Amino acid sequence: MRFRVALPCLAALLPVLAAAQSTSPVADAFRNEAKTRGKNLMAAAEVMPADKYGFKPTPAQMTFGDVVNHLAGGNDAFCSAIGGVKAPARTKVSGTDSKATLTARLKETFDFCNEALAKLDDSKLAEPMNMFGMSSTRAGFMLIAADDWGDHYSQSSIYLRLNGLLPPTAKPAK
Repeated sequence: MRFRVALPCLAALLPVLAAAQSTSPVADAFRNEAKTRGKNLMAAAEVMPADKYGFKPTPAQMTFGDVVNHLAGGNDAFCSAIGGVKAPARTKVSGTDSKATLTARLKETFDFCNEALAKLDDSKLAEPMNMFGMSSTRAGFMLIAADDWGDHYSQSSIYLRLNGLLPPTAKPAK
């Protein structure tokens, strides 16, 4: 009797278990990284006060606004190339634009990344690509993009701390 109950239950669970096993674990991990880094970078952009978007630690460095603008441009380039889709045409903004303009643009580009990467799978990871004067594979540019997001989050965190503010990931859990 137990067998008659267990077998149909197991049969019902098989599709769920099969779906849980991804056929593109690298692409899944990269999509997750894009979402996590996007959330953290957006939060850092929100934490910095509008009057500090012109802040830069030394004359040789970018302003905070320039960092946000640079990220937005990089997102469109990286995510369109990696996702194999055309980047959207956008009006030009600069690091001297308002906080509202720059954070809205950054959000647009992370939203675009989520869309552009939605159909990314592991079947083309070894495909050769060229971007920013460099040659690599799709997987290589995925690593470069993830590294770039981490680098700029670290940079943003330093700018925030130099202004007496805690970066989003350093705030205590509520």
